[in-house]
Amino acid sequence: MVCITMTERSRAGGKMVRLKIREVAEAKGFSQRKLSLKSGVDLRTVQRIFRDPLRVVTTETLDKFAKTLGVDASMLIESVPDPDE
Repeated sequence: MVCITMTERSRAGGKMVRLKIREVAEAKGFSQRKLSLKSGVDLRTVQRIFRDPLRVVTTETLDKFAKTLGVDASMLIESVPDPDE
């Protein structure tokens, strides 16, 4: 299993990786519970990710969400400016 190696608020050239799972799930009509049930990811994990889009997740979890939502995993992340820089 591979883990995205950036820390929760990591900096890479003034950028941070932000999860877009909440936005994509809501656009496709998935509640937190439905996403959890369909993906096999624990509900508490889904809740934490929805609450904190800068949270570290494994690529395995990202892949589960991508398959469940019917999108490429790259659609679930984005690079955003680091507010501390």
